[in-house]
Amino acid sequence: MIQLLFFLVFAEAFVGFLLMVKIGPLRELVMNGLDQVKMRKGTVLTIAGTMSVILFSNWVSIVKIQNKGAKIGTMTPMDQVLWRTHLLEASLMGFSLYLGFLIDRMHHHLQKLINLRRNGGSSKQEVEKLEAEKLQLKENEEKAKEEIKRLQKEMSSLSESLKKLKLESKEKDKKIETAEAHVASLQKQSADLLLEYDRLLEDNQTLQSQTRNR
Repeated sequence: MIQLLFFLVFAEAFVGFLLMVKIGPLRELVMNGLDQVKMRKGTVLTIAGTMSVILFSNWVSIVKIQNKGAKIGTMTPMDQVLWRTHLLEASLMGFSLYLGFLIDRMHHHLQKLINLRRNGGSSKQEVEKLEAEKLQLKENEEKAKEEIKRLQKEMSSLSESLKKLKLESKEKDKKIETAEAHVASLQKQSADLLLEYDRLLEDNQTLQSQTRNR
């Protein structure tokens, strides 16, 4: 029993050492092995409970031997051997349970650390993706600003052209009005001339008729 407990304590100490110090792929192997062990949680709890009961029984035996020695005044050689044996077994079992608890906690925290690193890696990729999208948006924004500036220049040039066309249109309208007024004046003069021509024609005819009558 004692040899088995020594072997168990050394094995647990070795597992704890491998969890604390990364030596090649050994830590990953130990983590996978502990994952498999934790999948059989019922068996582990049964073994731990059995060891706790045996530990309690050993402490009870130690107390009984001490009380017996206190009543007699001394312990017999057999009681001393039994007392030392129970004490050694109880110490090894207690240390073994303590190492088992430490290994469980170390495995738990290492598993959390691994998950955090994985999430950190994915988060880093997401941050890089967001930065790339931000850079792309910035480039698109700069392109949009340049396009807006170009359109504003075109609008300003079109506005100037429109103003010029309006001025030219006004000048042409003035010229057309002047030409129409001139045409109207000429038409009036032509009408007056026609009337004068008709009057002169009538006078001429009158004079001709008077000349014939003489």
